[in-house]
Amino acid sequence: MRIELSSLISPAFYHVHEDIKRCGHTHYFLKGGRGSAKSSFVSLEIITGMIKNPERSCVAIRKVGAYLKDSVFMQLRWAIDILKISQLWTVKYSPLELVYEPTGQRIIFRGADDPKKLKSTKVQQGYIGYVWYEEADQFLGMEEIRSINQSLLRGGTVYTVFYSYNPPKSTGCWINAEVEREYPDRLVHHSTYLDVCRQWLGEQFFIEAEHLKQYNPELYRHEYLGEAVGDGGEVFTNVKIREITDEEVEGFEKVRCGVDFGYACDPFVYIVCATSKRRLCIFDEIFKVGLSNRMAYEMICKKGIYAAPIICDSAEPKSIRELRDLGLRVTGAKKGCDSINYGIKFLQSLDEIVIDPKRCPNAAREFRQYELERDLYGSLKADFPDKNNHTIDAVRYALEDEINMKKARVISRSELNL
Repeated sequence: MRIELSSLISPAFYHVHEDIKRCGHTHYFLKGGRGSAKSSFVSLEIITGMIKNPERSCVAIRKVGAYLKDSVFMQLRWAIDILKISQLWTVKYSPLELVYEPTGQRIIFRGADDPKKLKSTKVQQGYIGYVWYEEADQFLGMEEIRSINQSLLRGGTVYTVFYSYNPPKSTGCWINAEVEREYPDRLVHHSTYLDVCRQWLGEQFFIEAEHLKQYNPELYRHEYLGEAVGDGGEVFTNVKIREITDEEVEGFEKVRCGVDFGYACDPFVYIVCATSKRRLCIFDEIFKVGLSNRMAYEMICKKGIYAAPIICDSAEPKSIRELRDLGLRVTGAKKGCDSINYGIKFLQSLDEIVIDPKRCPNAAREFRQYELERDLYGSLKADFPDKNNHTIDAVRYALEDEINMKKARVISRSELNL
């Protein structure tokens, strides 16, 4: 059976379709705004792919199983109908299932809220070659998804895993940060309703979109363009995640090092960064739980000793003394009144905080996900939260001299205005 998709999918997905045909990647993160046709594309790829590959079945997953019937189940039935092959498929409702009669291939529907059923998912012949995570942002994170994949992706040769979702508002949300990580077996694609034929969506859809664009541009960007516009709680809106080259590192003049101590529950964190004008570059880190001071010393030495002293959390003078005895040029942070508040506001005031996600994955994660907490009424709290901020603390210690200089200038100006 020959099926051509060019007339059924949005042109924005042509290169993704070609990549899937040549098995270019295993994981496809398809993000975008409302009406971007990503779910339609996935459903068509799964149905046509199963027909062309009779050994491959599919599992379609949502975080909450109760939402399966009215979402992925109906979407896949739509694909079957529009391909005019309904007579070849059997539809089952209890449990939800679609069976391709010529070969016995199955599309199985599961909710991640019932992990036992997910882990026991099997097919009688062939293997599960397609997995679809619809509304992927609703899952707890990549750890949960990896655990599911480890149960499903077995016994086969080629796999295609789809993750379709509308990006959450918060720039710190795990999936917004995840797709910025470079991963060789992953393709990330962004689409919007502007890529789709007007006739497919209907004129009223475009009228509603233009109305929202005019009266609430930020909400329009989030809902229709699929942008992570932020929900107002992000502490660092100036973070830029990108590669920092060796050539850049060699050119840094003001290199700074900081340490935030930890052992059992909290990690030992060592950060290396550099400032230039109003830009901060974070380009090296150690982030490890259960690290003794001697082990930390050895790991720091392997990374290379910089000319700048290492500014450490002064709450642990014994550890500072031990690292000094081992040969490191360490000193305790001066801190002072309201040092956390001043330090974070200093970092917020920079034009850019550039973090290399390969060299410093934990710093990239913490800076992107660091957000103000909300009270019982949904209002943002004024205080900066003291959790998941280990690399941020280490950076504050490293930059303490610059932070204190700016603090002194601010206080001096305020006294002059009295």
